[in-house]
Amino acid sequence: MGLQVVRFEKDGKENWGVVSNNQILALKNSYSSLAQFLEEGVEEARQVKESGTGETVSLDEVTVLSPVTQPARIVCQGANYSSHRAEAGLEATRPPFNLIFGKADSSLCGAYSEIIRPSHVQLLDYEIELGLVLGTEISQAVEVTDETLHQYVAGLVIMNDVSARDVQLCEGQWLKGKSYRTFGPTGPYLYLLDKDEIALIHDLELKCFVNDELRQSANTNQLLFKPAETLTELSEIMNLSKGDLIITGTTGGVALNLSPDVLGQISSLALPYQQKLDLLVESQINNGKYLEDGDVIRCQIRSADGTIDLGEQVNKVVPSKVAIS
Repeated sequence: MGLQVVRFEKDGKENWGVVSNNQILALKNSYSSLAQFLEEGVEEARQVKESGTGETVSLDEVTVLSPVTQPARIVCQGANYSSHRAEAGLEATRPPFNLIFGKADSSLCGAYSEIIRPSHVQLLDYEIELGLVLGTEISQAVEVTDETLHQYVAGLVIMNDVSARDVQLCEGQWLKGKSYRTFGPTGPYLYLLDKDEIALIHDLELKCFVNDELRQSANTNQLLFKPAETLTELSEIMNLSKGDLIITGTTGGVALNLSPDVLGQISSLALPYQQKLDLLVESQINNGKYLEDGDVIRCQIRSADGTIDLGEQVNKVVPSKVAIS
């Protein structure tokens, strides 16, 4: 069975620990980054879990931090579930290419942190996603298969790929629309996989609630481009480092709901920006699903048998105190 690892702050000090019976077994050694922990700390974590020794800290006494640390590449897959493709105005079938984009690592925040809504953003959306944490360097093209996936993926996390749809779609800037600070709640746990658990990556249940209303529910067996295939493709394009994060796309149930006609108009290079913005906002603003100040989002990912459990995120939306243009 794998390990639930948590990165936390207590009394002004950051540390890593293993979760056991709703307690943290703190590691003696400190690790300044996820990459260093994966390089030097995994064996200590396994020993602590097996022995049950070490300082015990209550989860209620600490500030839980994102287990993914800066600097890190955050590589994102877009429109990777048929249900989300349909609600975004796209054909629901698997497309001829894997949609890849990036998200700034400065968007990372903890699983219980506040999500700060920029003052100019009207269409703030949520996206639960399974995150794959890289456990090795990739600097050349490799062929990754389901049988070799364990050599590349060290563990799993939840990420809420918070998105400013009015920025993302009207400006055509996915990186910008998804990269505001706090737009990447991650964790609470990094689940370190045992080799024999790798196959469960393809059978994890995702659930996202907004104000206790279930909005998103899916299984990773519905992913259109699977992890091994995606890693193979990425290796042909770019270098990846230990501790980097690949998020695999969100499922249906987000606030965004576009008709193909509206999508076509706001994607047109010929249509002036303000007309695009007016059209998008008019089509979306009253659907009752976009995030408002005070809303609380809960995200969960686990296997049906409970063997793999990435914990639960709970994040509240709050207004920015700073005007951003």
